[in-house]
Amino acid sequence: MKIPSDDEAILAIERPHPSLWTYYWMSLLVFPPLLPILILPAYFRYHTLRYKFTGEGISMSWGILFRREIIINYARIQDIHLRSNVVERWLGLTKILVQTASGNASAELTLEGLKEFESVRDFLYSKMRGVKDHPSAPAPIPTVPAADHELAATLREVAGELRAIRLALPPRPPTRSGGPNDV
Repeated sequence: MKIPSDDEAILAIERPHPSLWTYYWMSLLVFPPLLPILILPAYFRYHTLRYKFTGEGISMSWGILFRREIIINYARIQDIHLRSNVVERWLGLTKILVQTASGNASAELTLEGLKEFESVRDFLYSKMRGVKDHPSAPAPIPTVPAADHELAATLREVAGELRAIRLALPPRPPTRSGGPNDV
């Protein structure tokens, strides 16, 4: 049986951890009178929240009436931040804030409800920088065709002739600068 690598485990993430729903409940209990109003948006956000990690980028979608989807290519990622409050840390959750060069001061994408936040952050850093886990083979030494040797010899000959012509010419008189006719 093949053990999946960290990358395969991250590419398989599609839903937030169930602790996110607990976090939503706990955050709504701070304002008990608003609980009946705010519980529906939190419920629908949690149950429709989907992530998709691909070879080119990451996408996040949520919503029922107003469906939202954010897709970011790894090449566009500028910075990644981890943020969590006391309750999120107690539940083992952290928000991953992904920023791009869009000119927006806030994060372009916020991944929430993930327990494996450190490995996701490392995965995103490796993808945004193009880092590979395996060492690359040394680059082969390029061979120079015979035509390039002939071209180099010809260019050296032309440079020598130009040098000889420059030395054979009389020196230029010094130019006067700063006059009204100078351009």
